[in-house]
Amino acid sequence: MTAPTKISLKPGKEAGILRFHPWVFSGAIEKIHGAVQEGDVVEVYDSKNNYIGTGHCQIGSIAVRIFTFTKTDVDYNFWKQKLTAAYNYRKSIGLTNNVQTNAYRLCYAEGDGLPGLIIDFYNGTAVLQAHTVGMYLIRTQIADALKEIYGNELIAVYDKSEETLPKQTEIKASNGYLHGQLGSNEVLEHNHKFLIDWEHGQKTGFFIDQRENRNLLALYSKGKTVLNTFCYSGGFSVYAAKAGAELVHSVDSSKKAIELTEKNIELNFPAKKPNHQSFVADTFNFLKEKKNNYDIIILDPPAFAKSRDSKHNAVIGYKRINAEAIKQIKPGGILFTFSCSQVINRPLFEGAVLAAAIEAGRQVRIMHRLSHPADHPVTIFHPEGEYLKGLVLYIG
Repeated sequence: MTAPTKISLKPGKEAGILRFHPWVFSGAIEKIHGAVQEGDVVEVYDSKNNYIGTGHCQIGSIAVRIFTFTKTDVDYNFWKQKLTAAYNYRKSIGLTNNVQTNAYRLCYAEGDGLPGLIIDFYNGTAVLQAHTVGMYLIRTQIADALKEIYGNELIAVYDKSEETLPKQTEIKASNGYLHGQLGSNEVLEHNHKFLIDWEHGQKTGFFIDQRENRNLLALYSKGKTVLNTFCYSGGFSVYAAKAGAELVHSVDSSKKAIELTEKNIELNFPAKKPNHQSFVADTFNFLKEKKNNYDIIILDPPAFAKSRDSKHNAVIGYKRINAEAIKQIKPGGILFTFSCSQVINRPLFEGAVLAAAIEAGRQVRIMHRLSHPADHPVTIFHPEGEYLKGLVLYIG
């Protein structure tokens, strides 16, 4: 094995890494001792030549993503141990071999000490997305490790990194199976059935991060009229309908999303379809015409901001859509509102919702603050790992 290239930091720039923050910024680097290519494993040293971490080198402001703070051989066994630890954590929180839920996040990047790697497990199929070249280059080792960890439980490993690799990389990724082939794409989540399209759907095919928030919605849905906007595959809609909602409407601007929602409703109600209707429509325009129609509204839009440059416009977007929902919901209604924009932190998101409440001129109380579930762990040393922010609001 070739020894990793050594990177030395400027004096004082090691402080964050000594606090186990896994990012080395390009401006902190004093010298690169030798040739290095994007995706290479590199060792990071402070200005006094003390080892402080090992990670993948990449192009951009984040120059190194550290995956270990202990000097060790980075080989197949290293990656297998990392993935085994991630699996054992999911086992400890009751997600493996769970008869009610067989879809969960197996690996959450920095939260599992594997920055740049996402793996979602769907009833026997592991779908991975590499967000760094370093993780992409070891994708076959990841697949082999998963085969050892899961044994016969693993049906397939699907690599869906084409959309997630950095834009500036010269690697031309192509999605495809690293192991096995397409099998059953039906999963269970709290005994709710869903069809997952990991080959063509958004992200890895399903928004696993909303699992417990969907479960919370079910507690409030019996006998209520519910509007699920930006519905994608209808997750919130299925939970509301199964909980006994009087009426459920699903809205998305994508016809494919609405078709998938309808399939998931049919899957869960094979005998008698609930009072559910889907609409291909822009959420904001749909809301404007629906005053006092709904007891519960769910706002779960895609990321309004994907970079710091778009933060201002994103905040305006969150304020605008929340103000309309708060204006239109029935008195005594409940609003589930979310932001999945990583660059919009919780105070900024809640500030946008506050501004929306002021504009709407209604009494608003916070019932719950929400985030992603335990299979999306956020290491305390890397708070940037929290991306999903949610509020459940009671509107007077």
